[in-house]
Amino acid sequence: MKRLLSLLCAATLVAVVGCNRSGVIDATGSSGGSSPGGGTKSATIARIAHGQQVDIKNYVVPGKTTIFDFTSEFCPPCRAIAPHLHKLHADRADIVVVEVDVNRPDHQGIDWQSPVAKQYGLQSIPHFKVFDPDGKLKAEGDAAYSLVTGMFQ
Repeated sequence: MKRLLSLLCAATLVAVVGCNRSGVIDATGSSGGSSPGGGTKSATIARIAHGQQVDIKNYVVPGKTTIFDFTSEFCPPCRAIAPHLHKLHADRADIVVVEVDVNRPDHQGIDWQSPVAKQYGLQSIPHFKVFDPDGKLKAEGDAAYSLVTGMFQ
């Protein structure tokens, strides 16, 4: 019962908060194959960027909805939502999740100054970009967050 309560609290936290640029919880919310982009879907989510600039369009999987999750291991809401994204990726053949790690190696805390964070103008995380099966941007920011969390239902 205690575990279920913890899970429900984490899900509620993720639904209403994100990490802002100061690295604290922000109540305003968040604005494949062997590799994504080809082959059959892997059960493991790809983790790209590691703080470096990246063209996420190169990781869109044709014929599938591709969710890009801009994340950091230092963001509690990002860590709380991750299991739901992993389950979505594993359970839905029509969806691929790609984690975009905003942190450069050996950086402690959310790396707001990383090249990828600057490239995409990140102000809060988790932050999502969702591409449709035709490779067109379907939603980003708050709209993508609502779309993605709605898929957990």
